[in-house]
Amino acid sequence: MVKLARILIIIVIVWIVADFLGIKPARFLRSKVSMRPVTQPVGDLGADERVNMDVFVQASPSVTYITNKRFQRDYFSFNVMEIPQGTGSGFLWDNKGHIVTNFHVIYEADEIEVKLMDGKSYDATVVGAAPDHDLAVLQINPTNLNISPLMIGSSSDLRVGQKVLAIGNPFGLDSTLTTGIISALGRTIQSMTQRYIHDVVQTDAAINPGNSGGPLLDSFGRLIGVNTAIMSPSGTYSGVGFAVPVDTVNRIVTKLINYGKVGRPGFGLSLIPEHIMARIGIEGVGILDVFKGSSAEEAGLREVKRLPNGRIEMGDIIIEVDGTKVRKSSDLVRILDRHEVGDEVDIVIIRASVKKTLRIAIQSVN
Repeated sequence: MVKLARILIIIVIVWIVADFLGIKPARFLRSKVSMRPVTQPVGDLGADERVNMDVFVQASPSVTYITNKRFQRDYFSFNVMEIPQGTGSGFLWDNKGHIVTNFHVIYEADEIEVKLMDGKSYDATVVGAAPDHDLAVLQINPTNLNISPLMIGSSSDLRVGQKVLAIGNPFGLDSTLTTGIISALGRTIQSMTQRYIHDVVQTDAAINPGNSGGPLLDSFGRLIGVNTAIMSPSGTYSGVGFAVPVDTVNRIVTKLINYGKVGRPGFGLSLIPEHIMARIGIEGVGILDVFKGSSAEEAGLREVKRLPNGRIEMGDIIIEVDGTKVRKSSDLVRILDRHEVGDEVDIVIIRASVKKTLRIAIQSVN
């Protein structure tokens, strides 16, 4: 009996010590289990899933991760350091190493690094920028890239409800795919220069900080827009994102590659502020000044004048350009953005309560 009691006491002590050390003796008494077998799928993946995967495989190698760096001098050692001030996305435009991104992604950069999906990094140079359209073109060494640029689609035939895919680097997480639909067309947003970007594509595909400059694609893998902004009180995804339409991108990027800049189309005049036009109850855009040597002066447009008796004589009021009604300055900007510098258009003005049609050339203005 004494021997049995000692054995029981030893067992109890071992059990207490094991429990104290986190060792569960009961585990040694349970039967072992094996990994669960894999359940084989019935049938194939859905057609929509296959489209997503095919587009990603096809397009993602062309999408880049862009780091905007600034030089900063250390206050103590006076050494100059490279400080990353932001990141974004971009994509390969052609086989010459041109990369398209947003202007705000590279804004105030001293150096720009472009990283491809395969992990290779390149120093990029700025070919040109169009702040009014929030677009910029970079260039990297095209040697041994072996990457096909994205296919180009059209934004003129897009429809609300159409499926879209966005590829980018949100929060620094590279090669991220999100999907959604076109929520609306013809939106207008403001660029960093406060100029309006028209006919913008609205989407509910998840776009977050870092997606800027990345491509918005259709289900064929064609570029239909460049992701540029989100509408969110918190600064993160809220279901409303915007992309510069590809027709605008194609036109602006071609000019940037060829000339390094984009001339802003105009007539060489300044306009009466909209709030003043609204206050006096006149619809259209009033001409405040006509610049010397401008196409507006050549066409004979008249500006506001102060008469000898101190009264103000109203200048011409533009109410129609190229067959499209003009009610405010943003309407005029939208119409001019569709044209090239050097094009000639018909404009309808009101002069002293009489309608008049004039032919005028579009010029490049600052």
